Amino acid sequence: MVDRENSSQILCSKGFSQRLMEDRISQLPDPLICHILSHLLPKEAVTTSVLSTRWRSLWLSVPSLELVSRDFSNFNAFASLGDRFFESDRISCLDKLNLTIAGTDASHITSWIDAAVKRKVQHLRFKCFSRYCVCRMPVSLYVCETLVSLKLESVILDDVEFVSFPRLKTLHLLRVFLSKLSKDAAFERFISCCPVLEDLEISGCLNAPQPLRVHSRLLKRLIIGHGYSTQFDSVPGVVIDAPQLCFLRITDHVSKSFIVNNLEYNAKLEVDITFGLRGSVKAIYISGGSLIRSFLSGILKVGDLTIDDVTWKIIYIYFIFESLPQFGYMSRLCVSLFAHDLKGLEPFLESCPNLKSLVLKFPYKYDPEKMNQINFSSVPKCLQSSLEFVDLKFPVSGHVAEMKLVRYFLENSAALKKLTLHLYSNSTEDEILTKLLEIPRASTKCEVVIVKK
Repeated sequence: MVDRENSSQILCSKGFSQRLMEDRISQLPDPLICHILSHLLPKEAVTTSVLSTRWRSLWLSVPSLELVSRDFSNFNAFASLGDRFFESDRISCLDKLNLTIAGTDASHITSWIDAAVKRKVQHLRFKCFSRYCVCRMPVSLYVCETLVSLKLESVILDDVEFVSFPRLKTLHLLRVFLSKLSKDAAFERFISCCPVLEDLEISGCLNAPQPLRVHSRLLKRLIIGHGYSTQFDSVPGVVIDAPQLCFLRITDHVSKSFIVNNLEYNAKLEVDITFGLRGSVKAIYISGGSLIRSFLSGILKVGDLTIDDVTWKIIYIYFIFESLPQFGYMSRLCVSLFAHDLKGLEPFLESCPNLKSLVLKFPYKYDPEKMNQINFSSVPKCLQSSLEFVDLKFPVSGHVAEMKLVRYFLENSAALKKLTLHLYSNSTEDEILTKLLEIPRASTKCEVVIVKK
């Protein structure tokens, strides 16, 4: 009898200990539990409310929330959960808010974002996947003193009377309607109201400022995306004055003028621009020579330059008529070009005396026959002293013209450490290896790396 009672006590004790172990998470403080819940999908976090009275409203105090309408069975369920969260009387600080809508009804968004501002949101991202979705930001957003990151896509920004983002470091505007921000230098003032801004991206915006002027003392990263403005009738240009800018990417086939002032030493620059130029070689130079000259003079301190094929062709046309300036700080150059435009490589390298790394990209399907008539007549200074890495990032088949290019670098690059080739097929590897062994090398330390596709 006694043994049976002892056994029952032992079993009860074990069961109690097991329940304690299973519910150990409930012993954690509320802020830590809310942090854990913020890593769940909102629908999953809501289901924890049935666990106990204490858990019933814990999910309403999560420090970060991501709401995606497509994650719900219907839009009403999405809107209902959002309303419950933002209309809750459990006011707590909101660190991150990510809202994504795939529909036409954005009526809830304005009030939700207004509530997020009241909760001192620091990182806010809103994205709309519908071309018919029109959402205005609440006036309170423009004076949110806690925002550190703001990323908006497919919304309307109004020309409000007062703007203040004292802590904002990241601002991304994608397919945003800028209302009257383009008039009377309002956009420029908008940026100036972000005194600590470090990261700015603007792309595909309606009613964008013309010209686009970016003056920022602390800006470090700037991306002007494909057609920063969707207005194609008249886009005078882009003016950038950011002395601490480390990374600049411009993709713009509309603007004619690009003025870059005070670019940081050794900055990274990626350009896909046309200066709005078309026509014959002579016509391009006559109408765009001064535009190209002005742009090049502003990027002399660039350390890492990536040039798209269209931009390369236009710059090549320019230095047929005028000599290029010296890019003394450039250590890396990546060029996408068509095979017949390779003839511009040698004179461009002449202007990069301290280049260390060179990447050449051709279209996947290109005709090596167009390289046959290209002859290299001189050896630029960088090949003689500084060039260490060459990556021929196109499918090599062993064609005579391709091997002539390989020979040019191996025979003349005294400091070369590594040359990388990308094979078109395995069947050409033995043939290429045989040809490589026949080429004398200026650098005894050079390694040829073959990457098989």
